[in-house]
Amino acid sequence: MRFWHSLLPMTQSEAIESTARRRLRSLRQARGWSLEELGRQANLSPSTISRLETGGRRLAIDHLVTLARALDTTVDELLVEDDGGDVVIRPRRDRTGGTTFWLLTRQGDPSDRVIVKMRLPERKRLPEPRTHPGRDWLYVLAGTVRLRLGSREILIPAGKAASFETMTPHSMGGHEGPAEVLNILDHHGERAHLHG
Repeated sequence: MRFWHSLLPMTQSEAIESTARRRLRSLRQARGWSLEELGRQANLSPSTISRLETGGRRLAIDHLVTLARALDTTVDELLVEDDGGDVVIRPRRDRTGGTTFWLLTRQGDPSDRVIVKMRLPERKRLPEPRTHPGRDWLYVLAGTVRLRLGSREILIPAGKAASFETMTPHSMGGHEGPAEVLNILDHHGERAHLHG
């Protein structure tokens, strides 16, 4: 009987449960946690977690809530099926105001963040400082960035990062040569830095 059951098409609820089991195991393993460690975090026995992951026990909503909390995620994230789409982003090279950039996130990214690699030209004189709502974060990949933040000028060498409130007037450029940075912007920052 079990053999014939396995030949039948999976129902939608079985597919969702199968997805949750796979994601539960992959999140646990991505954190480097054993069954015992997740059991401690979720206040469940390791054998219960093993049975939940392998299908030996049905996943109830209270399990999902408890495990999502322990894994620092949401129930929605445990239930969402990987769409199987292309995960590779092929950034296009663009230019604005002498800066070259490559957008590394897709339009409408669910994180509500924009990640961009930028090549800042050397600037003897920095552009006029600007402000916009939000917060910027940058990591210098190569070269040195000269950041004007309010009345201060800060040199940020390769391997260092900076994060600042963007209502403070700011501008930047390469110091003694071009610099490459990885930037995490919110949508205000995207408009100000990439479309300004």
